Amino acid sequence: MTRVAILYGTGEGQAARISEYLALTMRELGHDAEAANVGNKPGDLDGYDGIVVGASIHMGEHEEHVRDFVRRHHEMLERVPSGFFSVSLTARDHTEEAKAKTREYIERFVEETGWRPDMVGIFAGALRYSQYGFIKRHMMKRISRDMGNPDTDTSRDYEYTDWNDVRHFAEGFLDGLV
Repeated sequence: MTRVAILYGTGEGQAARISEYLALTMRELGHDAEAANVGNKPGDLDGYDGIVVGASIHMGEHEEHVRDFVRRHHEMLERVPSGFFSVSLTARDHTEEAKAKTREYIERFVEETGWRPDMVGIFAGALRYSQYGFIKRHMMKRISRDMGNPDTDTSRDYEYTDWNDVRHFAEGFLDGLV
């Protein structure tokens, strides 16, 4: 049985939900997997057969504490099979322009951290209007509207993550461990 650490940074919780789903999927497939926020994970990552790191994008940047974590653990991430997933609203859009933008986010993360993960996943995030304060709620509504997204009813939340894509990422990562 392989051991996998899934470490994440999140703004409104979607990267955490994706991490938990990755861990659940891996456990269902007979592996030992745990998800934890990078801020709560001890520095010792020895004993894991693989490590996945996930981060969400806000204002065009992955969380700084995730970038710092990857820089600090760069050597470990290079020694074991590793994967990275990025969560953004941009990934919801399947245009070539949006795909290029999400690749740009990943390339910047790799450049800033020096880490080249073995596998990369890009997942659409969520609009959590119910978790936003007044200003952010209206700012996100305007951004969504300007992007052509019809989901501007701020009385509810919208989730765009394709859970089948997340499951395929988990399966592909585990295939790379064997």
